[in-house]
Amino acid sequence: MKATRRTVSSILLAAMLALPALPSFAALNVLACEPEWAALSIEIGGDKVKASSATTALQDPHRIEARPSLIARTRNADLLVCTGMELEVGWLPILLQQSGNPKIAPGQPGNFEAGNFVERLEVPTRLDRSEGDVHAAGNPHIQTDPHNIARVAEALAKRLAEIDAPNAAYYQARHKEFSARWTAAIQKWEQQAAPLKGMAVVEHHKNMEYMLHWLGLRQVGTLEPKPGVEPSAAHLTELLNQLQQKPARMVIRATYQDARASQWLAEHAHIPAVALPFTVGGDDKAKDLFGLFDDTMQRLLEAVK
Repeated sequence: MKATRRTVSSILLAAMLALPALPSFAALNVLACEPEWAALSIEIGGDKVKASSATTALQDPHRIEARPSLIARTRNADLLVCTGMELEVGWLPILLQQSGNPKIAPGQPGNFEAGNFVERLEVPTRLDRSEGDVHAAGNPHIQTDPHNIARVAEALAKRLAEIDAPNAAYYQARHKEFSARWTAAIQKWEQQAAPLKGMAVVEHHKNMEYMLHWLGLRQVGTLEPKPGVEPSAAHLTELLNQLQQKPARMVIRATYQDARASQWLAEHAHIPAVALPFTVGGDDKAKDLFGLFDDTMQRLLEAVK
């Protein structure tokens, strides 16, 4: 009996001695649907969060496969940060259902939709699926306007503080510091973009609308005849004829989109084809949110020199 007691005491003592070696906190596990929200979570959350993205910048965020590895990551998430606005409607509901994670279910504090905190563009007055991939909640590609990033950052800092109250002051301080740097960066980008105002552009898919609205660029055509419908030879020829009457200064696309249609139009219309990173990781320079807009601005300005 005495030997048994000594054994139990030894085990308890060893466990107590091991406790100081354990981390004082576990980082909040954040799963973002898109790279921009993973990057923003890190800006606000610092070392209090562990953030990753379900998609990469070289994937179409509309069309993602709900792989078992992604389901497992969803199962372990403390906070889900997505755009919403039907952007992920083709794959996120499957992840939520298969993961069985109640913390990130719709309506719970662990489910955060960035689209709820911005002014939405292109909200349809009627739904007609014959018009292509039309989103009932409006154009969901909100991250191309840095003012939207600022609005989402404020809301995200509050949500992090809500679900991780012991670190609320930390998140508030991180947000304040990020907000100051971001405001200064926006002022710089807007000064740089002054020569772009009023210029006519063609885009591949209607995913740059928030950027165009922010910079005062005019969209005069799309390579897709309808949203989500691949460019056809007939449509490209019609668009080329249109540009011969009313020229555009450039044709733009996201780096994840096929370059062939924009290159064809650029060659025949004698305008530059510009590939924009679109989100964090879209090219080697867009390594974070600041790099994303620095590189976007540089590419646009180089195209009109």
